[in-house]
Amino acid sequence: MAPSALFLEPSALLTPKEKNKLRKPVVEKMRRDRINSSIEQLKRLLETEFQRRQPHSKLEKADILEMTVSYLKQQTHLQVKAAGALHKTSQLDFKEGYSRCLQEAFHFLSLHKVQTETQTKLLSHFQKTPVPAPEGLYPLFPPNPPKQAALKTPSPLWRPW
Repeated sequence: MAPSALFLEPSALLTPKEKNKLRKPVVEKMRRDRINSSIEQLKRLLETEFQRRQPHSKLEKADILEMTVSYLKQQTHLQVKAAGALHKTSQLDFKEGYSRCLQEAFHFLSLHKVQTETQTKLLSHFQKTPVPAPEGLYPLFPPNPPKQAALKTPSPLWRPW
């Protein structure tokens, strides 16, 4: 029989410290390759932006990273401005819709015979109530009334039927 040491892998004869010394450069090269690959991808993704800012120049890795950070900050700023404009537009749309709804309610009340006192109360309520700004989805149910209001005697509800 042949000795078993002849069939062992050469790395099996190395100490853990020697294995680490052999592995470290390989791991470091893989890390550098990942960094370089990511920087190259950034360069390709933002090539038109880089050409606009620094045409006909060879960009270093640091330049690519700095310009990418600058570009992303600019895009974030633009998105924040666009979101603000959208919010203002939705507020205007809400107020216009609220006004239209009030107009239709007034028109409906003027066409039907309704108790004058109830109609007056309803119209004055609509005119006193401030128009809230939209903040996302509207609740399906109104908030619970305060406890003081619950102690008052409830007034009869007006129903059109």
